[in-house]
Amino acid sequence: MAISRTIVVAGAGIGGLTAALALAFKGFRIVVLEKAERLEEAGAGLQLSPNASRVLIELGLQPRLAGRAVIPEAVSIMSARHGGEIARLPLGEAASFRAGAPYWVVHRADLQGALAAAVNDHPDIELRLGCQFEDVTAHAKGLTVVQRSGMTRQQERATALIGADGIWSTVRQHLFPEVQPQFSGLIAWRGTLDATQLPREYTSRRVQLWMGPNAHLVAYPISGARLINVVAVVPGTWNRPGWSAPGEAAEIKNAFATYRWPAPARMMLGAVDDWRKWALFTAPEGGQWSDGAVALLGDAVHAMLPFAAQGAGMAIEDAAVLAKVLGEGAGESAAGMAAALKRYGQLRRARVSRVQRTARRNGTIYHLAGPAALARDWFIRAAGPQRMLARQDWIYDWRA
Repeated sequence: MAISRTIVVAGAGIGGLTAALALAFKGFRIVVLEKAERLEEAGAGLQLSPNASRVLIELGLQPRLAGRAVIPEAVSIMSARHGGEIARLPLGEAASFRAGAPYWVVHRADLQGALAAAVNDHPDIELRLGCQFEDVTAHAKGLTVVQRSGMTRQQERATALIGADGIWSTVRQHLFPEVQPQFSGLIAWRGTLDATQLPREYTSRRVQLWMGPNAHLVAYPISGARLINVVAVVPGTWNRPGWSAPGEAAEIKNAFATYRWPAPARMMLGAVDDWRKWALFTAPEGGQWSDGAVALLGDAVHAMLPFAAQGAGMAIEDAAVLAKVLGEGAGESAAGMAAALKRYGQLRRARVSRVQRTARRNGTIYHLAGPAALARDWFIRAAGPQRMLARQDWIYDWRA
């Protein structure tokens, strides 16, 4: 029995909007449900390595991000132990040519805005703001998705439902209620500052990674290099859900003063006026990706620590693989769609699990202290920039 060509995507974040575009290009009609009344910036900067930027370029996003996305010249690995640079890994145009796509750093709001504009321009995508997924029922003709807007409920007949609604996913809760996010014991603080507030040597087009005892700091330019995005990660017990709780500047400054961090790092922290913080939660590794004609995408299925800079990248990859699989062989039956979604999960599980493990390992390495930190710094210097960069090839060279 033939089924609808409509796919409902729950969540209008980076993963959900990318999936909507990718699926629409494969000939599906897409309905995106987003509980927020309007799309707002949640989080600040994103690093999009070539594996992710390649997908966005293929979806036609490059012109919309021109002037906003920044191609950093290098990643500077800095040591809090002695205050200097350990290694500088080259990026820039040469690295973009080598990987076949650029390494971008971009404001999350700029990327979400570009995706939303492309979605709004596509005749086969409908974005429903202020509309929340509530329930789903499977039947012989596919799915009936129940959505709520205020006090009004309505139903949508669909061939599939994609839960791209984040780590606190309602769709996942419906499918796998036993799967719960796990608090990592780490808190990320983020803020932005005007690039003119810092000396020129600290505002160049590079990603700075400062490693220190029990904490690390990342800074890079966004919004056409007009702003500097700063993220500081420290251990803590505060673990409220959410992405943007207000943070006290004195608290994060004191955390870095405790270990006598070098002046340049403390200068960047001191220049941020408005701090936001979020507790870092992760999803259990190796979980289920689908059940019948319902599947998960992005943080809803594999929320990870941000220490491989691949959270958004993995969601973007998910969207590309999902669209490819459904475009090639979803069939015209509910069983065909369920089989295609199962295959999507099979194709993604091993790679995503490896990235999750890499992110956890990086966090441990960044926070080493004493002799272990000395050995880490020696190894990075001895390996050299090209060998260190080559360690990322398995991530950057990916193609759908």
